[in-house]
Amino acid sequence: MLLDTASLYFRAFYGVPDTVRAGDGTPVNAARGLLDMIAKLVTAYEPTHVVACWDDDWRPQWRVDLIPSYKAHRVVEVVEAGADVEEIPDPLEAQVPIIREELTALGIPIVGAAEHEADDVIGSLATQAQMPVDIVTGDRDLFQLVDDARDVRVISTVKGMSNLEVMTEDVILERYGIRAAQYADFATLRGDASDGLPGVAGIGEKTAATLLSAHGDLDAIRTAAQAGTGMTKGQAAKVLAAADYLDVAPRVVAVVKDLDLGDVTVPLRALDDAQRAAAVALAERWNLGTSMARAIAALDR
Repeated sequence: MLLDTASLYFRAFYGVPDTVRAGDGTPVNAARGLLDMIAKLVTAYEPTHVVACWDDDWRPQWRVDLIPSYKAHRVVEVVEAGADVEEIPDPLEAQVPIIREELTALGIPIVGAAEHEADDVIGSLATQAQMPVDIVTGDRDLFQLVDDARDVRVISTVKGMSNLEVMTEDVILERYGIRAAQYADFATLRGDASDGLPGVAGIGEKTAATLLSAHGDLDAIRTAAQAGTGMTKGQAAKVLAAADYLDVAPRVVAVVKDLDLGDVTVPLRALDDAQRAAAVALAERWNLGTSMARAIAALDR
């Protein structure tokens, strides 16, 4: 089970009241919410391994070089060395170190990669795994990794933790009218305002799906547009007008699958006495209470 960690702790932050605080006043709603999520996921899906995938670089420069608007609306300031600072509410930022501590206490490895996002870590681990994989995320872009033949699924949190959806190839086909392997091209054409990807002007989800159904992939769509066949003149004109964007966008949208991360998976186990004592002490320090207890109980099972 690969956790899109930031996606989950952002959801926890906004889903649990920020009145939940430690004794020193530090908010711990995201930290507690993430523990509850882990307890539910481990109990419901019984993974043999869990990895917390991390954004070592939430906005890699190589993606920005290709599309300058990539996640630009999330940048609040530029600091020394030209590093972009992501807009994160202060009460959440204060909890990130606590989240790392609690994951370590549960024996869940935290894995990131320099100059890459958590999506790239997930893409590499899912592609290289020698076992079935469940990806837990609220990011639709990771639908591109769904692969029934290799038993790679996405457990989508888009509708909330009470309405988790298991995304398989059939589900994606029914919902979007495309194959999972076409999802990256679909997202490129459609664009994504939340990531600062403009898409092809005038091409929405329905048209993107229709074009992919007719031509198979983005390269074939561009070839057909140049030839003026297999689509309306208006559609062809829109595709051709977006040539500069389409030259670079596929590399930005596609998750990296070939990072050398080594063997980062460790079997999920019940905590031994020393680990359990450390986890309980951490819970007492940060008022993680029943949330930590539920996570420990899930590992015990």
